[in-house]
Amino acid sequence: MEQKERYVDVRDTRLFVVERGTGFPLVVLHGGPGLDHHEFADYLDPLTDHYRLVLVDQRAQGRSDEAPPETWTIKQMAADVNALGDALGYGPYAVLGHSYGGFVALQHAVDFTGEPAGTIVSCGLPSARFLDGVTDALAAFEPVELRQQVAASWEAEEGVETPEDVKKLLDDQMPFHFADPRDPRISDYAARTSQMEPAPDVLRHFATRAYGGIEVEAALPTVAHPVLVLAGRHDRAIPVEGAHAIADGIPGSELMIFEHSAHVPFAEEQDRYLEVVRDFLDRVRR
Repeated sequence: MEQKERYVDVRDTRLFVVERGTGFPLVVLHGGPGLDHHEFADYLDPLTDHYRLVLVDQRAQGRSDEAPPETWTIKQMAADVNALGDALGYGPYAVLGHSYGGFVALQHAVDFTGEPAGTIVSCGLPSARFLDGVTDALAAFEPVELRQQVAASWEAEEGVETPEDVKKLLDDQMPFHFADPRDPRISDYAARTSQMEPAPDVLRHFATRAYGGIEVEAALPTVAHPVLVLAGRHDRAIPVEGAHAIADGIPGSELMIFEHSAHVPFAEEQDRYLEVVRDFLDRVRR
């Protein structure tokens, strides 16, 4: 598989990009905030038989250059996607954003409607109001010892200082993000994403600001290109109701619920996830 790494200017900073494969480009936006492109490990790599994965370390994260904290916003990161598309000169491209990256992808779809050939919002939300239920989900989370572990890690996000701090929090939270909190694939996921270079400053920044405060619900009807919405039925962090709101709001959009997944369907139901994404991309590129 062909792979290339490079830095790309997006006006006021540079983003680190890893390109895998050749063909129609799919710009891939990681979650967090404060993570990097290693979040996806090699789970999406089977798509490289026909598609070019453009795995992006978003603004001030991963190996991307530093940028002023006042620019660490969902809206600016959505503008970065557009600038990246222009700079790479690909022509038509699609965007896939997961979790926080899904917020950015959806903001990009609203602010630059018609610019991407298609947008895939994976475990994303149209409004921060949908995060209100996370506290209740955590209060009901079993087993109790893991509930305490997850709760403590979330409380610690506002004080993270080092990349190792972030990795520890991510490890502690992963049982909450799998449908089965004791899924043996959790350790496999940790091993496959071990090269991640988290950005503690970015996580700390967003942890005190409602994780970016996504708010595009009223603008969804203006989106004028194909959109695929993906969600895990058992997602405790990003409730499935948010996915329904996106699909209901965007004319002609498609919704796929992964019945055996929580927040990591690309790992929990990898084959089905790839099948759905591939089908959408096949239609978009035509």
